[in-house]
Amino acid sequence: MDVRFSKIAEQLLLIECELRLQGWWDEVAPSREALSSVEPFSVDTLDFEQWLQWIFLPRMKVILEQDLPLPNASGIQEMAEMVFAGRNVQGKDRQLQHLLKQFDLLITASR
Repeated sequence: MDVRFSKIAEQLLLIECELRLQGWWDEVAPSREALSSVEPFSVDTLDFEQWLQWIFLPRMKVILEQDLPLPNASGIQEMAEMVFAGRNVQGKDRQLQHLLKQFDLLITASR
């Protein structure tokens, strides 16, 4: 097991908590078609927060539960910066961006 797994699991929980705190957590899943996008971050069918909830978090959970290799790199925080730069969210996104940056750092940390 990769020594980063427990820290990454904790970080994923913090990301989920922040999505819920900001009201960006959906109770109803997007359509199957929306979830089947092949575009990076499903930009053509999902909002970034939806992608985090319905694609990113479940995939990372599978990786951790099945002891699969972690990705070699992550650019999620950079994507968040681009997404939130075009929105007027008045700083609501700062904590989420910080949590995503911490996730990116954990992914690129030495094993």
